[in-house]
Amino acid sequence: MPAAWERQLRDRLIKASVYLSLPATKNNRRFTRELRMRIKEVQRVLGDAIKDSDMPKNAYEKWKAMDQLLEKGKQMQYESANEVKKLRAMLHSTEEQLRVHKKQTMSFATMVEKLRAMLHSTEEQLQVHKKQTMFLTQLTAKTLPKGLHCLPLRLTTEYYNLNSSEQQFPNQEILDNPLLHHIALFSDNVLAAAVVVNSTVTNSKHPSKLVFHLVSDRLSYAAMRMWFLVNPPGKATIQVQNIDEFTWLNSSYSPVLKQLHSQSMIDYYFRAHSANSDSNLKYRNPKYLSILNHLRFYLPEIFPKLNKVLFLDDDIVVQKDLTGLWSLDLKGKVNGAVETCRESFHRFDTYLNFSNPLISNNFDPRACGWAYGMNLFDLEEWKRQNITDVYHSWQKLNHDRQLWKLGTLPPGLITLWKRTHPLDRRWHVLGLGYNPNVSQIEIERGAVIHYNGNMKPWLEIGIPKYRKYWAKYVDYVNVYLRECNINP
Repeated sequence: MPAAWERQLRDRLIKASVYLSLPATKNNRRFTRELRMRIKEVQRVLGDAIKDSDMPKNAYEKWKAMDQLLEKGKQMQYESANEVKKLRAMLHSTEEQLRVHKKQTMSFATMVEKLRAMLHSTEEQLQVHKKQTMFLTQLTAKTLPKGLHCLPLRLTTEYYNLNSSEQQFPNQEILDNPLLHHIALFSDNVLAAAVVVNSTVTNSKHPSKLVFHLVSDRLSYAAMRMWFLVNPPGKATIQVQNIDEFTWLNSSYSPVLKQLHSQSMIDYYFRAHSANSDSNLKYRNPKYLSILNHLRFYLPEIFPKLNKVLFLDDDIVVQKDLTGLWSLDLKGKVNGAVETCRESFHRFDTYLNFSNPLISNNFDPRACGWAYGMNLFDLEEWKRQNITDVYHSWQKLNHDRQLWKLGTLPPGLITLWKRTHPLDRRWHVLGLGYNPNVSQIEIERGAVIHYNGNMKPWLEIGIPKYRKYWAKYVDYVNVYLRECNINP
C-alpha cells in the first residue's frame, strides 16, 4: 500500500488534471500555467521520495500551495456554475420576452393589417367623395345662379321695347381706326363682360382711346346691347355684335364649326353611355361646343382693318392701365402672352398627345405653355403667316380627337408654335379660379388677374378671398341687378 502522503499527493495530481480539462479553469491561462507548474513540483516530490522520511523540507509548502491553487480552481468552478445559472435565467427571461414580443408583433401585425384595410376603405371613400365633389363642382360651374338667368331676360325685354334709334351706340365711325386701342371680348355672360369693360376703363389713363369689340351669341346679344346702352363705358367706345351676323363663319369655311355641330362630337361630350364618349366630367361643358370659344382664331376676319387687337377673356379683371401693351414690340411674333411653365403641368405634354407621331415629330413635350385670357395679337403678322390656315389644317387632322381632346389652348399652342412672344408675368396673373394659394403680392401687382378654372367669382363656389377683386367693379345698386337679386 503506498504511504498516506503519497495517496494524498496523487489525489491532488488527479484533481489538478481534472481542473485542467474543465472549461471554467481551462480558459484561464494564468491559472492553468500556475497549475501545471504545481503539478510538476508535486511530481518531482513523488519521484524523489519513497517514504515520509525522504520528503524534502519544502514538501509541505508545495502541498499547501497545490491545495490553495486547487481551492481557487474549485471557486472558479463554483463561480462558473453561478454564471451558467444566471445565463440560463437570462436566457429563459429573454425567451419569455421574445415570446411576449412575438405575441405583441403578431398583435401589431394584425393591427397593421386592420389599419391597412381601414386605409384602403378610407381611400376608396375619398375617391368616391372626390368624384362626387368634382361632379358637383362641374355641375355648379356650368349652372348659372338664378340672378344671372334673370338679368339677360330682363335686359332683353327692355331692349326690344326700344325703338331702332335708341338701340344704337355712339362713335361707331371710329371702330376701324387703327390708331386706337382695340379690345376683343367674346362672351355670353352680361355681368362678366360688364366687369371686364368697367375695370379696363376705370384703370385706363386714356379711356377715350379704348374701343371694345364685344361679340355674343343670339341668346345674349340683345341683353348685352341693352346693358351697355344703359351703362355706357365712359369715354370709351363699344361695339356689340351677334356672331350670327358673321355669315362667312360657316361649316364650309371652318372645320371646327363643322365638327362642333356633328353628332359624334355631341355624343362625345354629352352622352356618358356612348362608347365614344369620355368619362371625364370636364368635357361635359357646353363651352366646348360653343363657337364663341373658338372665335379667337378668326380675329383678322372679324377685324380686317385693324393691325393689333388685345384679346381678353370674360373671367378677368383689369387692375392697371394697359396702354403700354400696344407699344410692345412682338419681334415678328403673332401672339404676345404670359408663359405658364413655372409649373411642370403647364408644358406641351400636358395638353397634346405625344404618343401620336404627328405631335411627337413636330413639337417638344417640354416646351413652355402660355395662357389665353390676355393676349396681344399682331393681325398683320397673323395674315402674313397665314395663321388661320394653319389652325384649319390642324383642326382637320384632329377630327377624331387623337391629337388633343378639348378646348382652345391645345390648338392655340400648336397653331402659334414658335410664333409667341413672352410677356412680363405682371401683365397677366393666373389661377384665381382654382388655386387658393396665389400670392396676394402677385395679385395686387398684376395688370390683369384671371379667374381661370371652375371657381368663377360670380358663382357660389368662387374662392371667397379672391371675389373682392372682381366685386369691386360690379355696380350692385344698379336697378337691373337689384331686380334680379344679384348681391355681393
